Amino acid sequence: MFRIGFGYDVHRLVEGRGLTLGGVLVPHHKGGLGHSDADGLVHALCDALLGALSLGDIGKHFPDTDSKYKGIDSLILLKHVMTLIRDEGYELQNADTTLAIQKPKIAPFIDAMREAIANAMEVDKDLISVKATTTEEMSFEGREEGFSAYAVVMLRKI
Repeated sequence: MFRIGFGYDVHRLVEGRGLTLGGVLVPHHKGGLGHSDADGLVHALCDALLGALSLGDIGKHFPDTDSKYKGIDSLILLKHVMTLIRDEGYELQNADTTLAIQKPKIAPFIDAMREAIANAMEVDKDLISVKATTTEEMSFEGREEGFSAYAVVMLRKI
């Protein structure tokens, strides 16, 4: 039996914060604003995984009202989500993610992101796809006010 999940996340870009995407600190003068490390790519992936098995969303499991998640590395959250997925008797078949951000250029960091995500999920890197696109200077992403991230996963009952 297969299950498909979709996730979406968005974060504002602000001065004075690091930009963590896919578990990788990307050099940039702005970073994501959020309760955790604001790694929207990993957050979208967590939501896709949780959604595939109707387990709620990232906010249900890791509320931004709980101080223990303040500044937390989102890969820790992803590891916990994968424990839930395995506890339900499922395994990842593949994950496909897309990051919409005008700047900085993401291509030099994609392989490291795939590696970090795969390690956190304890899966082969070949199961993880990370892509990036600009919005051709349109919308909040194009004006460099923020970024959005999308994820689709397929799970298989073990």
